[in-house]
Amino acid sequence: MAKHPAVGRVKTRLAAAIGPEAAAALARAFVEDLAARLRPLPYEVTWAYWPPDAPFAALLPGVRCRPQRGADLGERMAAAIAEQLAAAPGPVLVIGADAPHVPAAALAEATRALCTETDLVLGPAADGGYYLIGLRAPAPVLFTDVAWGTATVLAETQARAARAGLRTVLLAPCFDVDEPDDIERLRGLVARGEVALPATAAVLVRIERVHRA
Repeated sequence: MAKHPAVGRVKTRLAAAIGPEAAAALARAFVEDLAARLRPLPYEVTWAYWPPDAPFAALLPGVRCRPQRGADLGERMAAAIAEQLAAAPGPVLVIGADAPHVPAAALAEATRALCTETDLVLGPAADGGYYLIGLRAPAPVLFTDVAWGTATVLAETQARAARAGLRTVLLAPCFDVDEPDDIERLRGLVARGEVALPATAAVLVRIERVHRA
């Protein structure tokens, strides 16, 4: 799932620190790098984008894209999962473009779990949310009336899953890139060669040069 990287409409928390143009450039780089990383993996990939009238498909020619539908993030995730499960056999993994560094091993582990006895897979994020959610069947209860963007999202989702009797597996923690500190964490991953994000690395260099000037 991704927002169209329009200046002033994406990565607003980062934009407060690095400027709206740099934040939009970073968001666009995330999309490009994540698409490149997913391309060789053995998954059918669909990009669900927001807003629905954005020219998002032009960013990824030849890639399956579908507009998100719903009044809030929960409705949009629930709808995207339901649409994908209706289009093809599950399971479905949902990740966001704000984690272009998501480990391929995490995707593989989630897929293996959902192909056995697991109903739900969650990838805990450092901010209290999750960077990945995987399901074998629609579960609207996990997405309704959730305080998205808060530190309680993961715990609330786990509690709802337990009440619904969903067998759940947690992946290793990771992080989304939402705050200035997250940029430094991402910069460290790239510098150590732990993940290849060429478009993102180029934007990070430009941001660093501007802030040093």
